[in-house]
Amino acid sequence: MKITISRNQEKVEYKLPFKSTTLLKALYHIKNYQDSSLTFDSNCRSGVCGACSVRVNGKEVLACSHKIESGDYIEPLKYHKLQRDLKVDKKEAIEKLKVAKSWLNQPKEDATITPDGVKVNEKQSDCILCHSCYSACPVLEVNPNFIGPFALTRAYRYITDPREEDSKSIIDSIQSNGIWDCTLCGECTAVCPQGIDSKMDIMMLRSSSAQFGYSDPNFSSMDFGFGGGF
Repeated sequence: MKITISRNQEKVEYKLPFKSTTLLKALYHIKNYQDSSLTFDSNCRSGVCGACSVRVNGKEVLACSHKIESGDYIEPLKYHKLQRDLKVDKKEAIEKLKVAKSWLNQPKEDATITPDGVKVNEKQSDCILCHSCYSACPVLEVNPNFIGPFALTRAYRYITDPREEDSKSIIDSIQSNGIWDCTLCGECTAVCPQGIDSKMDIMMLRSSSAQFGYSDPNFSSMDFGFGGGF
């Protein structure tokens, strides 16, 4: 089996003694027996922490759970500062959680969580911050200031939290470079290893925004062609 790895923007091919294995096992084999300088991230090795996310043949995956095939091309996540080989700096993307105010801003003193209340945002709470959705998002190609899918999913998780008394402050924070910039392409949903539907979360955030008087700012600049004759 042969795979190719992007190493500081150069393609390097490696031959592996496996017929079938996970990408993470292959990376450790290369590091231990072929090239100790190969650099990548990993931690739990169980699909829980999200540290080992990379791209294989143009799609974001977790290296610890992805089964490789001969001819696969592995590269680092997009829209992150490359540190070395497959390792990227995720700090800038994480900072966007602050932009979206993705936490309890004003907790209710007497709020309680019921089993039904937990189910409302249980799926969004499963986010492991692997950054797969962020790397897959085409909006970041043209707008690096876009808040990004995982921060918006986290915003939705907290506006639906019954303990949050001031959901409007969260809604206010995601109007610029946020929900209206999303193209609803669904790439974020397609690559999420946790099955989180960020596209739907963003649509729900748009609905909540409308309740607070917001609307898509792009509508005002659209020409629907009603001015012409027939």
